[in-house]
Amino acid sequence: MSYLDLSIREIHAAYVEKKVKPLELTKEALLRAKANQDNCFEYICEKEALEFAEKLTEVEEDNLLWGIPYVAKDNLSTKGIPTCASSNILKGYVPIYDARVIEILKEKKAVLIGKTTLDELAMGGSGMTGHLGYTYNPYDPDHKRMIGGSSCGSASATAASIVPFALGSDTGDSVRKPASYGGLVGLKPTWGRISRYGLFPFAPSMDHVGFFTRHVEDAAIVLNALSGRDDRDSTSSFKPVEDYLEATKAKKQYKVAVIPEIVDSISDKELLAEFNKTLDKLKENGACIDYVHMDPASLSSIYATYFVISCAEATSNNANLDGIKFGPYYEGNSYQEVMRKARTNGFSELIKRRFVIGSFALMSENQEELFLRAQRNRAKIVSEVNAVLKDHDFIFVPAAPSVAPLFNASGDKLSSEYLIADNHMAIGNFGGLPSITVPFALENGLPLGANITGRAFEDGEVLNFAKQVEDVTGLGGLSAKKEDR
Repeated sequence: MSYLDLSIREIHAAYVEKKVKPLELTKEALLRAKANQDNCFEYICEKEALEFAEKLTEVEEDNLLWGIPYVAKDNLSTKGIPTCASSNILKGYVPIYDARVIEILKEKKAVLIGKTTLDELAMGGSGMTGHLGYTYNPYDPDHKRMIGGSSCGSASATAASIVPFALGSDTGDSVRKPASYGGLVGLKPTWGRISRYGLFPFAPSMDHVGFFTRHVEDAAIVLNALSGRDDRDSTSSFKPVEDYLEATKAKKQYKVAVIPEIVDSISDKELLAEFNKTLDKLKENGACIDYVHMDPASLSSIYATYFVISCAEATSNNANLDGIKFGPYYEGNSYQEVMRKARTNGFSELIKRRFVIGSFALMSENQEELFLRAQRNRAKIVSEVNAVLKDHDFIFVPAAPSVAPLFNASGDKLSSEYLIADNHMAIGNFGGLPSITVPFALENGLPLGANITGRAFEDGEVLNFAKQVEDVTGLGGLSAKKEDR
């Protein structure tokens, strides 16, 4: 096993003991990235990464991220490095500034080796809509199964052990769902905990910077580094940052809510059997498990509510993509003609549809019935979730209703399984709550993930319980590499 396959702490220990150097690990990560066949990358930063790693000679013993290779979703601004959010309308755009999270990781001397694919402009959940085509799940060498989206490339690269951690973004479940399909730890912290400066906006009231790791402890290490106030992001929190790594160490006993309406909407009997085994192990470990009911109508309305709000916010936030400020320029006799050509050629059909829906929802004659009604329903759902969390530390349910689906799979989009089991994690975005997915079982060699959602700014408690789940399942460090499974 290579050092690159180890945890962040183990890699750091190898650096301290001078068993390996960052330049060696960077070269290996780049080789893996270039050999990968899963369509993970928009851009591989070979020249930039090698130059950066070559300067890392004196190990910083108190900096766990020193020399650690990582990748970033291509909707995070990177100075001097192409950043197009997997959309033709931004083809050729090279930012002049770094996102705050990229700045921090540079300061920590982590090594960026590539920008990863995503669903175009981070809209979508399949990993199928980026301008480079499908991004594949490394657990399926036949390329028939999705890794999920929109943070598909970051998930796929981490699952394939190209890097120990990867940055993504999560607006509805775009880190946590791919984490389930890829056997990863996928964390979306409390809204405002990590600066979004330099993250291309999709739906800012729900957008979060998140990330993937293969160990819960690694997630705590990355969260420690990225958390904190940033004056360039007015929504970032002034709340003090706790030591998340320390928070994972003490074994605590928690009161955990399982929502029957979510669990019962799942038809996969093997998944349910494995989830119940996990609950039994957690009970033996000291957890108090309660079954707490939620209104099925509210749960069934999550997707529609999310869709209306996200499309409306996306329409407004992407108005600057007009063919003049960014990306390819198309000649025209007027601003309107230039913009029409740019948007016709630059956006996929999915993006066009979402912008039409968003514009329709924001029209003055439709706002009350669509956008404002969705906002009221969002508040109602958040109130119901907070009522559950008032008496319980977490909500704990399967993150998805199945293993990674086939690309050509079709299902009933009006079924409870789709509306509830496939979309329930958006409650974490509605309320800005910390939420994490961790693997709990394998089904025919494919990962299954469980999701933990906690109270706002109790990210440390969420990580502590996630570590307990990891410990009882024994699936920390899961990888798509056959020798690691």
